[in-house]
Amino acid sequence: MNAPIKKAAPRFELGIKDLQSSALPLGHAAIRGAALPSADRISEGAGIPAASGSLLVLSNGHGEDMIALRILEALHRLCPGLRLRVLPMVGTGATFTAAEQAGWIERVGPPAALPSGGFSNQSLRGLLADLSSGLALLSWRQWRCLRRERKRVDAVLAVGDLLPLLMAWGAGRPFGFVGTPKSDYTWRSGPGRSPSDRYHRLKGSEWDPWEWLLMRSRRCRLVAMRDRITARGLQRHRVRAEAPGNPMMDGFRAMPVPAALERCRRILLLCGSRMPEALRNAERLLQALEGWPSPVPIALLMATGSQPEQQPLAALLSRLGYRPCPPPADALGASACWVNGVQLLLLGRGRFQDWASWAEVGLATAGTATEQLVGLGVPALSLPGPGPQFTRAFATRQSRLLGGAVRSCRNAADLRQHLTALLESARLREELGHTGRLRMGPPGGSAALAQRIQQQLITDTEGSPSVRHGRDSGP
Repeated sequence: MNAPIKKAAPRFELGIKDLQSSALPLGHAAIRGAALPSADRISEGAGIPAASGSLLVLSNGHGEDMIALRILEALHRLCPGLRLRVLPMVGTGATFTAAEQAGWIERVGPPAALPSGGFSNQSLRGLLADLSSGLALLSWRQWRCLRRERKRVDAVLAVGDLLPLLMAWGAGRPFGFVGTPKSDYTWRSGPGRSPSDRYHRLKGSEWDPWEWLLMRSRRCRLVAMRDRITARGLQRHRVRAEAPGNPMMDGFRAMPVPAALERCRRILLLCGSRMPEALRNAERLLQALEGWPSPVPIALLMATGSQPEQQPLAALLSRLGYRPCPPPADALGASACWVNGVQLLLLGRGRFQDWASWAEVGLATAGTATEQLVGLGVPALSLPGPGPQFTRAFATRQSRLLGGAVRSCRNAADLRQHLTALLESARLREELGHTGRLRMGPPGGSAALAQRIQQQLITDTEGSPSVRHGRDSGP
């Protein structure tokens, strides 16, 4: 049984040698998505269909890039002869770098680094910042790129929301749509008294009428939503939507907690990936834990992506009173280790998939990664800030989407109170974890979507009436 957190304990430095001596030589704690061979080698595999053709994928955000990559990995295994191009509409598309270097994906289009990180729809300030940084010109260049690329591809797949959907429709080619950010859970869960809730209830879907129209296009061969409740809402508006699975939950595998961390309460920190907001969020989360008492050591697992980089994080930790120290075990995969009283903080770039299953609770100011963590059955607490992404409105919507498995806290004191309650109650963690798993769905969505794309979009690119699924209306 987990010990209740009531009073301060001796400083963590006193027990660090004990942790080091008890550490076992562990391998990777979780298996990422299976590495893909190069295009030449994979096509030599026996029994793999030698499909040909070409597909252009549009995605508009870091989370959308990750989802698109999962789908494309599964599609590449299914159809190794398929030529795949990606046009990241937000950011530089660094998610696709490894696949591009392996030679089975080609990245096209201008880089799209924007101050808001693609969240200009979250605030007027973010929109103005993007406009002043050349958003209009960037969109025009992406449109011109799309018009050129449409002559080289058989079909287009949009991953995201309205913008990639509109671009895919405008390409004039057969297209599919994977709608990632919207779910009817966000207005069916919770109080339901806000104007937006009433608006969505009136429509019967979080998606809007102009989006239904694009999805009903005769050239739209596939519409996939993240959950069945959202797909059913669209079906009432004559959109042939389906929910074959959620790719966000693929690539994870639960592994035992390493011996080096067994004596610790384990908290995963997710501060996001968009600078400078991510660094500000990391500071706010760590400040919320200042002076928080615990009778046992606290392991803070700060999993990051390419941003924030280690140097600014190190400066932040020094300013907050953390001191560098050796990690308790090399096999944890930490790039750096810091200590402050009873708190041991491990930094790990690209370690989210390895560390997620070790956590008891998450502290998060991220989008996709928070949903994935909750989908693994780990409840989380969020602390909204000034944005541009992780605002109070975003956090509230995320909490409702996930059925309360992530709770938006009002301030640092509120966060400490709920964190203590979660760590003291294994039953509460299990109940919230169960809700999170139900809302996010089981793994396997990438393979299911790849099959739909191969059957409904890639194979059916001749535009004959027999493959239009009876769509007689729409653009």
